[in-house]
Amino acid sequence: MNTPDVLIVGGGIGGLSTAFALSRLGLRVRVLERSKEFGEVGAGIQLAPNCTRILDDYGLLEEAKARGVVPDRMVMRDAIDGSELTALDLRDLEQEYGFPYMVIHRSDLHTLFLDACRATGVELLTEQRVVSYAQDPGKAAATTDTGTVHEAGVVVAADGLHSVARTLFSDDEPVSSAYVAYRGTVPISEVDQPVDLAEVVVYVGPRCHFVHYGLRGGDLLNQVAVFESPRARAGLDDWGTPDELDSAFTETCDFVQQRLPHMWRDKWWRMYDRDPIRTWVDGRIALLGDAAHPPLQYMAQGAIMAIEDGWVLAEHTKRLRGTDGAVDWAGALAAYEAVRPEHCRRVVLTARAWGELWHLDGRKRAQRNVLLRARKTGDYTFTDWIYGPTALFPDDEPAMFEPIPLEAADRVIGGPAGTRASASLGPISR
Repeated sequence: MNTPDVLIVGGGIGGLSTAFALSRLGLRVRVLERSKEFGEVGAGIQLAPNCTRILDDYGLLEEAKARGVVPDRMVMRDAIDGSELTALDLRDLEQEYGFPYMVIHRSDLHTLFLDACRATGVELLTEQRVVSYAQDPGKAAATTDTGTVHEAGVVVAADGLHSVARTLFSDDEPVSSAYVAYRGTVPISEVDQPVDLAEVVVYVGPRCHFVHYGLRGGDLLNQVAVFESPRARAGLDDWGTPDELDSAFTETCDFVQQRLPHMWRDKWWRMYDRDPIRTWVDGRIALLGDAAHPPLQYMAQGAIMAIEDGWVLAEHTKRLRGTDGAVDWAGALAAYEAVRPEHCRRVVLTARAWGELWHLDGRKRAQRNVLLRARKTGDYTFTDWIYGPTALFPDDEPAMFEPIPLEAADRVIGGPAGTRASASLGPISR
């Protein structure tokens, strides 16, 4: 095999989007996928303006919109009484940031990037399980379980939550949130109650939440039920089972309970992230996507961050490519590492706080609801830091928002505040 300029380990959304971004610069790119074929599991994914801006730059936005849905509103409701807490006018949001908020099936987005990679000549190899990495001056290599050695000028590890390459940078382990997600897509013709597909809706409740929105032009209803597992908290191995699903939502409103029988019950996803790390580059080897920054799902930014990683790396590669075509990889990787870890650290930690806020009970739930209801629909204070243009340099990174303490609601509902917590108002997640 010819030696490529870039070797990417992992053929998910992050790996393929990065492969496309680099191949469109004329670089030779090879992608190694461990499975027998390229594909994505799961259901819906949300793409905020910081992602659709990149899709537009890639010339893929219109095709993505054709495969997905561009909703009108994003709504947060209380899962117990069903009342509306706050909302975003997504058409106004598009005017604010210049690009739409859309939803799409994960497999459709993955296929979009896979087709784009094929069109630009990316070399796509399957059944390539990478078990180790090495490097010499001027090149890096990944070795598979069959002993095959793939060399390239640079190796980008986009090999997910359980990344082999991450062990070069950290001895950490995934962090369990004790939450589990059930998913289910249902043909809209089979939905037995009214559902407004112009809305992305999340019902937030004590230790649980439920999300729904349309997919594939409104032909499918995507649903996600997430809850805290008592068995996980007790340290048991068998956790997140269907009986726990049913128990977790017993106090929720009728709409949510009526949707639970339509979830896939033979598969569930346990929710993990990792503590942020600052170092993503070692010589000619770099981490990308969940290998570097796996988040919890509450900010709906996991796949987006991976797409942003690839875009930033490609932009610096283009900037530091000489007239002879040679890339200053040391400079490009240094520039990549200078900006992305801090942004992704913010997202990972904010996602944790946002998840805590969603799942409050008792007095804190009441405080949260007061603050959310007080938010004005056109207030983008809590989204500017994340929905704006992706930063290429540290000085481009916008300032974070100022958290609102829950006790700020006390003047409305009265009484002592108790333990301080922050209502980190931000985007609604999948």
